Amino acid sequence: MPEVATPKTFAVAVHGTRGDVEPCAALALELTRRGHRVRLAVPPNLVRFVDGVGLGPAATYGVDSQKQLEADIFKDWWKLQNPMTVLRRSRDYVTEGWAEMSTTLSTLADGADLILTGTTYQEVAANVAEAAHLPLAALHYFPCRENAQVLPVPLPRPVLHTGWSTVEWAHWKVLSQAENAQRDALGLPRAKVRAIRRIVEGGALEIQAYDEVFFPGLAEEWHGVRPLVGSLSLELPTPGDEELLAWMADGTPPIYFGFGSMPVEDPAAAIEMIAAVCAELGERAVISTGVWDVAGTPVDDHVRLVGAVNHSKVFPACRAVVHHGGAGTVAASVRSGVPTVVLWVSADQPVWAGKVNRLKVGVARRFSSTDARSLTKALRTALTPEYQERAREAATRMTSPTHAAARAADLLEAAADAGRPR
Repeated sequence: MPEVATPKTFAVAVHGTRGDVEPCAALALELTRRGHRVRLAVPPNLVRFVDGVGLGPAATYGVDSQKQLEADIFKDWWKLQNPMTVLRRSRDYVTEGWAEMSTTLSTLADGADLILTGTTYQEVAANVAEAAHLPLAALHYFPCRENAQVLPVPLPRPVLHTGWSTVEWAHWKVLSQAENAQRDALGLPRAKVRAIRRIVEGGALEIQAYDEVFFPGLAEEWHGVRPLVGSLSLELPTPGDEELLAWMADGTPPIYFGFGSMPVEDPAAAIEMIAAVCAELGERAVISTGVWDVAGTPVDDHVRLVGAVNHSKVFPACRAVVHHGGAGTVAASVRSGVPTVVLWVSADQPVWAGKVNRLKVGVARRFSSTDARSLTKALRTALTPEYQERAREAATRMTSPTHAAARAADLLEAAADAGRPR
């Protein structure tokens, strides 16, 4: 265990799905291994998860994130034709629980040396940090600050800057009512400029928790101010791992399918399609059902339904990995050295889908427009020797989660040592 001359106290408050919480949990564990104190707050549906990895007792932070994913505004926002209806429902959706998060984090931050948050709800953490005169750090799971790499087509820098600033301003206008109410409660002056500008100009440490493999040249574009450390993961074993690996070893390597916390309209139909496609290809399938309610769904012998799995153990033993394109799952699949098929659903997943296509380590398309024919075509492409070879090569350039956590912890220690902002 590394020696710590002066143990620090870190207030870690993160909202989102397990894919958002797990990287912060991995970093929190690294900090505790170094002798620091960590106070943690996560959504109520993930309290048991972080308690189970030894980080409890965790405080509840905001609303149930799984219920947020299943809300109509998240799944069907494009069906809301009236712009004012979209604006109102979007505002209500993204600011629900804002005041409660502020109160929880203010309690955690009392006597702390630094506040760490995730990618979402950074504004809540930034206001608490400002009121408490504490340094702020955030883990970003994709490049969410101005850059030229996430767009599908290149743009002139002035156009890019104007467009990015406009999007940030529009996002802030949705949040501004809740944010100013929070600032009133904290005794802060009302905000006059967009939140992201205040976070950046305030000197927040923005740790990029993904690999440069996907965004070559990004660190240079940002002049090194946003360090890329690699993807963080706990790589947790699950109770069913050994039984699953035994089944996998008793035959040809299967294709893995898993969609994390993403709800789909008809899980049983998705399983039926996957089974039919794999039967046509002569492949076996492992389907991690995640949040899908598919208890009692019959499957043929070439298909295995499982719950959560240890990606670091299971993925390398597969022929290919098919998933929703979350940042952590993309990293795990590329690290495994087998081809990836991304069937993206929403959020930042299209960005990762585009990077998988660019690297040619797999194929990506939208889940909702995928049928048996298109899935068969995607898998046939991904399983060719060319894609397999590129996947193996890309894996050699990925950062291990252990190294990523160590690098991120070094950065947090340095930021805490630098002290409170003036």
